[in-house]
Amino acid sequence: MGIRTFEPKVFAERLRDLRIEKGVGQNKLAADLGLSNSSISYWENAKQEPTASAIVKLATFFDVPTDYLLGISD
Repeated sequence: MGIRTFEPKVFAERLRDLRIEKGVGQNKLAADLGLSNSSISYWENAKQEPTASAIVKLATFFDVPTDYLLGISD
């Protein structure tokens, strides 16, 4: 079994899907988590990688494991 790596496109897709599933807009999500609107947009378009603290905030908000968000687990 090889080491799985962070896949920005998988993270982007999962973040967008979770956000839509929860019915939260990018602006609301950013405000609720104390993040910038542009960060959410960059992450959902795989243009930027989130920080570790942002990943933890997102995982907690959506009640999913960080490994799921990162594409390490299903």
